[in-house]
Parts: sequence; structure tokens; C-alpha cells
Amino acid sequence: MDLESLYRHDLNLLVALVILLEERSVNRAALRLKLSQSATSRLLGRLRQLLDDPLFIRQGHQLVPTERALQLVQQLQGPLSGLGELLSEQSFQPQTCHRRFSIAATDYATQTILPFALPRVYREAPNIALEFTPVQHEALPAQLGPGGADMAICRPTQVYSGLQSAKLGLVSVFCLVSPSHPLANSTMSLQDYLSYPHALIAISDGVKALLDEALSAHPERRVVIRAYHLEAALALLEQLPLIITVPADLAYLVAERYQLKVHSLPFEFQPFDYSLLWHPRVEHSPEQSWLRDLLVQECGKLIDERIRVMGLA
Repeated sequence: MDLESLYRHDLNLLVALVILLEERSVNRAALRLKLSQSATSRLLGRLRQLLDDPLFIRQGHQLVPTERALQLVQQLQGPLSGLGELLSEQSFQPQTCHRRFSIAATDYATQTILPFALPRVYREAPNIALEFTPVQHEALPAQLGPGGADMAICRPTQVYSGLQSAKLGLVSVFCLVSPSHPLANSTMSLQDYLSYPHALIAISDGVKALLDEALSAHPERRVVIRAYHLEAALALLEQLPLIITVPADLAYLVAERYQLKVHSLPFEFQPFDYSLLWHPRVEHSPEQSWLRDLLVQECGKLIDERIRVMGLA
């Protein structure tokens, strides 16, 4: 039977058939169905007409099912049980989840804030898989649309109509220099900052534009390398007196590891918001809600802590 033909039938009748078989009584079935006895009798009449079988034979005060009724009810147990599960509200259990999530993230988010959330993610849901893809700022609504990424972590560069969002916290920019750099043990002035060669690491186009805007009244600094990862700049520290400009969280993370010195920017720079964004199509998914809530808690907690430690707020 095709779906159109199935749609024209009242499938509630099949539920009534199962209940009639379980109760073997029109009166008791009527109570469970919250119908009158006469209405339940009419349901039985419609079932008999639909299935072309008497279905029940009366013996005293009890209904005895026909062989056809017994066969039908046996066939209905699986489908009705499945429909019941489908229509009932399911509580999400992370430990039994086996799905793959796709997260569009900036290099900064992938290197700096997401690693602090991952241990909790996999403690709670050890069987999931995460796939990180680059954020497409100019096409973010499409990237998060049907068939795209589940969510994005980035600095919103515009108002994305139609997307949901949650703020993770404020992010700023710091500088790193090697211990042998002339500025390693002194305060960095604006003139110092403009005089030395630069490396921009994990600085997105949007954040670079903010830096350029803040320095628009000054001579252009000499950027000799721009890369996603710090290793590219570290390889040049012995050859060039680099000032490495990085997101402040990343500076905080790597300074001790690589014996680097941290400097604040020697000019006014307003920290910017980092956010988690997603499409309304996944708004009510229990799995997505769990992951979003966890990321907001863990990443937001980390960013707030760093902001306080670094004296940015």
C-alpha cells in the first residue's frame, strides 16, 4: 500500500484493535480509550469493515479474537512500539551517543580554547566523533545550513540573520618576543612595535583588520610572516628580532612552554567577542543542545579566566 492510500485510513483504529485484544471487552477498552461504550463499538464495526473480518466473537461477557485478529496484533506490536518511541520525548544520554559532529572553527579556537573543552566532551560522550573545519565568515549561514556544519566558533564579523548564537567571552591580542629580543626585558612602546619585523599567528582577517584600523594613523608595520601555527614564527626567532602578534589566550598558553616574553599591545585595542553560532534547524536537537551547552560552559569559563588573569577586565 502506498503512502497516499495509507494516509486515507484512520490508523488510530489499529491502536484500538490492540487494546480490544488486550482487554477482550468493549467496556474495558472504552475506559482505556476514554470513549463511550457505543463509540468503542462503532470503532470495532469500522475495524471489521476495514479488515474484512469479524475480528472478535462474543462468548458471554468476553470477546474471543479470531485467528485474523491474533495475526494482525502480532504484526502490529513492532510498528506501534516503534511509533511510540518515535513520538515520545527521549532524554539524551551522552554516554550512548555515537554520532559525528562537525564544528566550523577558527585556528585560534582550534588551538586555544577547544582543547580545554575536549576532555569533558569525551568524558561524557566517549563514542562521539568531532570534525573541525575552517570557518567561512562570508558564507557562514550557508556553511551552517542543511548538510553543513553543526555549529561554528568564531568572532562574528557581521550580523548573521537567521542564525542563533551564544557569547563565549572576550578575546584580545598580545605580543610575544624571544628572551634574546632587545625588548625582552623592557616595556614596549608604540615606536618599538612599529620598528621591528612582525609575525601574525592565528590572527584572522577580521582581527587583522581591527589591528590595521587601530594603527591606521601610523606607518605600516613590516609583517614578514603570517601563519596559522606558532611553529612557523618560532623557526625564525634566531634569525629575526620578531614581534609575534597572537590572540592573548595563545600567548598565555605558549609563553612558558617556549620561554617567550609576553607584552601587551602598546596602543588601544578593544577586546572582541567570541561566539558559538548554529542554524535553527538544530536548535531543538538534544545531542546538539548538549554539545552547545558544554562548549559554552567550558570555553566561556576558560576565556573569562584568561581575561581576568591577563588584566583585560
